Amino acid sequence: MKPKQLLIIALLGCLSASQQACAQQPQQTGEEMASMQPSQVISSYVPTEMTFAGKKIDLRRADLHERMDRELITFSYGHTTTLLMIKRANRYFPIIEPILKECGVPDDLKYLMAIESSVDIRALSPAKAAGLWQFMPATGKEYGLEVNTNVDERYHVEKATRAACKYLKDGYGKYGDWLTVAASYNAGFARITSELEKQKTDTSMDMWLNKETSRYMFRILAAKQVFTSPRRYGFILRASDLYPALPTKPYEVKATIADLGAFAKGQGVPMSLLKEANPWLLTNTLPVRPGGKTYTIQIPIMEKWTYDPTDTAPHNPAWVVE
Repeated sequence: MKPKQLLIIALLGCLSASQQACAQQPQQTGEEMASMQPSQVISSYVPTEMTFAGKKIDLRRADLHERMDRELITFSYGHTTTLLMIKRANRYFPIIEPILKECGVPDDLKYLMAIESSVDIRALSPAKAAGLWQFMPATGKEYGLEVNTNVDERYHVEKATRAACKYLKDGYGKYGDWLTVAASYNAGFARITSELEKQKTDTSMDMWLNKETSRYMFRILAAKQVFTSPRRYGFILRASDLYPALPTKPYEVKATIADLGAFAKGQGVPMSLLKEANPWLLTNTLPVRPGGKTYTIQIPIMEKWTYDPTDTAPHNPAWVVE
């Protein structure tokens, strides 16, 4: 008999023995099988109404309820992303909220930033949208951000937030409704204006839109809901779990820095931490034209960059259990 045939007979013998062993095992009841499940999967709580940017939104209509339900389930069971969003927000919301207020943009628009980037300052999309507010290069430049080989201010928290405020206020001037403005942040002014006219409505909530934009508005609402009450959606954090502010001191740059590594060493900090505090610095140099723009680099205060879980204050007490 050929070796191949012997192998097949041996395999069939093993399979037969395995089947006999299984047949001899007692059959489990439904209750026994249920008790073996590793965890329960519970449908997320969907509010009947909520407020966004001062406007009450009724979510009882079937389509609105189901769209909200989908996004809340996504947030609730997208554990890694949602958990990191809350942790990072403790560092960045205290910077962003005062700028929104100063610029006259409702505080709730910070949740637009949250879903755009997952509150990841280094976020970069496949389409090359960058930073917390995910500006495309051309739009960033249009709204006053420097974007070139050496500097990309889309990664600058304060400047990008001010640019986003300008965009959002331009949108509010067109539509007079902040959720419609939010839809335009995803789809663009031209598309939303065209669809509003075509569909004879004045709010994006009643528009038939592509899947991405249709979900976009409800992702913002769901983000607000989860950030407002993380525990209701299964996220249990202690204050020590949140990411603290990273103290820095400003340093004005009016002349070219030819070697950022040498500059960082002269400031007593590793270059890696200098880049961490200034992600808008893309290369190892910072060219400055004589009499041109003055840059402000944030220098890490090294003695305060040691992680101390006993010294992390929650920006929002509702985020934590202690």
